[in-house]
Amino acid sequence: MCEHTFVRWDNLTIEAQEGTALPGYREPAIVRHFDAPEALDTRFYEVRSKSALNRVPERSRMPFRWTINPYRGCSHACTYCLSGDTPILMADGTTRPIATLREGDAIYGTESSEGVRRFVRTEVLAQWATVKAAYNVTLDGGRQLVASADHRFLTAEGWEHVCGADSGRDRRPHLRVGSGLVGEGAIADGSSLDLAGREVPRALSRVAAIVPLPSTSRLYDITTGTGDFIANGVVSHNCFARPTHTYLDFNAGRDFEKEIVVKVNVPEVLRVEMARPSWKGEHVAMGTNTDPYQWVEGRYKLMRGIWEVFRDAANPCSVLTKSPLLLRDLDLMKEIAAVTDISANLSIPTIDEKAWRASEPHTPNPRARLEAVGELNRAGIPTGILVAPLMPGINDDPAQVQEILQAAADAGATGVSGIGLHLRGEVRGVFMDWLRSYRPDLIERYEELYARSAYLPRVEQERLGGLVRGARARTVGAFRREPGRGYESMRAGISARERPARAPKPEQTKLF
Repeated sequence: MCEHTFVRWDNLTIEAQEGTALPGYREPAIVRHFDAPEALDTRFYEVRSKSALNRVPERSRMPFRWTINPYRGCSHACTYCLSGDTPILMADGTTRPIATLREGDAIYGTESSEGVRRFVRTEVLAQWATVKAAYNVTLDGGRQLVASADHRFLTAEGWEHVCGADSGRDRRPHLRVGSGLVGEGAIADGSSLDLAGREVPRALSRVAAIVPLPSTSRLYDITTGTGDFIANGVVSHNCFARPTHTYLDFNAGRDFEKEIVVKVNVPEVLRVEMARPSWKGEHVAMGTNTDPYQWVEGRYKLMRGIWEVFRDAANPCSVLTKSPLLLRDLDLMKEIAAVTDISANLSIPTIDEKAWRASEPHTPNPRARLEAVGELNRAGIPTGILVAPLMPGINDDPAQVQEILQAAADAGATGVSGIGLHLRGEVRGVFMDWLRSYRPDLIERYEELYARSAYLPRVEQERLGGLVRGARARTVGAFRREPGRGYESMRAGISARERPARAPKPEQTKLF
């Protein structure tokens, strides 16, 4: 989910620019800048959307059929970038500078199977550029790689960033002088070779020096079908392409972080849609794609208008968020509760400080989320928590799960649900990229767990379910569960007041 921070907007400078046309929108977008630390170098495209309600496909297995997403794009994302002249190994054995690559170009990447990593042909799915601080990584043979601090190369120890720390907030696997980089070795332009099926050599070159450049540089990155590519003879990690942004003619890299689309008329459009005779008053779930309470909501306040529509239409609704900012709208939520069903859930996968900072950087502290759970319940808004996602080997320690459930019970939570990690579509690449940095020792285990499906094997799902049930049974104080309320009771096509007592199994929201 996106970055969340409380911001005072009254003292900020707002600069509007000339309108920019975006695909799918009739009118040009108004482009704004906000003079705030969280919004530096970010542009917000104010658009007028043609619809507010989005139907959730049946195949998604979500227990609801309608959702609303007032924002597109995410301020919290990672980038991994290389100098534009970095030679990339093409599928015909030649090399080309990364700056010249385009979507569809055939190149080489690698894939790992049964503990063996081999070269395979793949293709470029996206390419983009950004400007940021860079480092010169010199190898023992004299080769040089200019890359950002966040970029990762494959070493004998696994994927490692160019820069990092051994402790503190910047702790992460990183290169050192002497680190052995895995790859094919330097390949001259115009050479011809066939790498198909060949095993990737182990540590072939060693790092001789890592030196920061005196000024920022224009850097490039690509997304490939294998998740990696060969940069100047070294196996290099790539960034996940966020394809929903390319639909708007933005690139999948920097633009996803810095070009945020704001649907300023969502409340008005929603009011029209809910007034139509064809609308049957079905449950609408918010926060299922991007968090509606990401920090820019503090400026636009779109959720207040959305809540007002739900109140006036007496339409059942719910919200899932990681931000206590939703407490700002508690007055409207209470008015909705007087006329229909409303519920909230806060996602809290862990309250372990180290695991939280590693898996959810820049999100509100889990303890603050628990405090919000307590305040909402005291105000009469049924609120539970989702221990989601539960990740084998990462946040499934029984003692940690027990601690979360006890804290939730103390906060008066209506219920607690635990959901195993799902790796559907592009989410798989994002998660595995993160795992290679945070817990490379678990890569093999996760490749086995998700070898056949985006979902955990049934045995593992049952284990995690039993873990939560066991912790719930040991929790001091019962959860104030209310039948027909909460995330578990969101069921397509059934009014909140007509739901059966038995609720369908919950599904997780997106992790990234």
